[in-house]
Amino acid sequence: MNHRVQESADAVVLAPATPATASVIWLHGLGADGHDFVPMVPELKLPPSPAVRFVFPHAPMRAVTINNGMRMRAWYDIKELSAHGAADETGIRESAAILEKFIQRERDAGVAANHIVVAGFSQGGVIALHAALRHGERLAGVMALSSYLSLPKTLAAEATMANRDLPILMCHGSFDPVLPLQLGSSSRDLLRAEGYAVEWKEYPMQHQVCLEEIQEISAWLKARLGAGSQVRS
Repeated sequence: MNHRVQESADAVVLAPATPATASVIWLHGLGADGHDFVPMVPELKLPPSPAVRFVFPHAPMRAVTINNGMRMRAWYDIKELSAHGAADETGIRESAAILEKFIQRERDAGVAANHIVVAGFSQGGVIALHAALRHGERLAGVMALSSYLSLPKTLAAEATMANRDLPILMCHGSFDPVLPLQLGSSSRDLLRAEGYAVEWKEYPMQHQVCLEEIQEISAWLKARLGAGSQVRS
């Protein structure tokens, strides 16, 4: 699928050659920016139908405590990396609101909510999960790569019925030294305990993305977006 690159102050967008009928909004990890996962799109080898627009937002600049207060692109502050560390609830909710605006942009551009996938790596996956499970319209799916579930105690009260059966793909590296595997697997277990259907994939890698994972993501996106289901002459 051929895309043209469109850049703005808040995102990098890969627009398909024909009007988009599906969208993937993909959030980067701590310290990166919207360009981070752009090179992966050709590797997904998606068919031309449906026409998918990829949106890669830039996180705001903020001081990150765990990095000695250095300012960088981050979806929220991190004080410590552990399952018991105090979460930056304000930052998480502010960034979830940013993601909601990007979802609305796609809706305003004519893409149906159930043709929109939200995705993210590391911090980006945290925001993707948080927002998707609370979104008012049924989405196509949510993908959290090397990530975890934030603010789990608020989920039951804030989750929407529209996305109770949302397809969830979680991928994690067995040797991840940044976000340990246990953070991801415990989040999977919490979600399953709440009745969510989580597809879990584990790879012998660190805090990264591998070829086998890219192939899995491609197959998952094709299934979620109905790729190849339209008859072409």
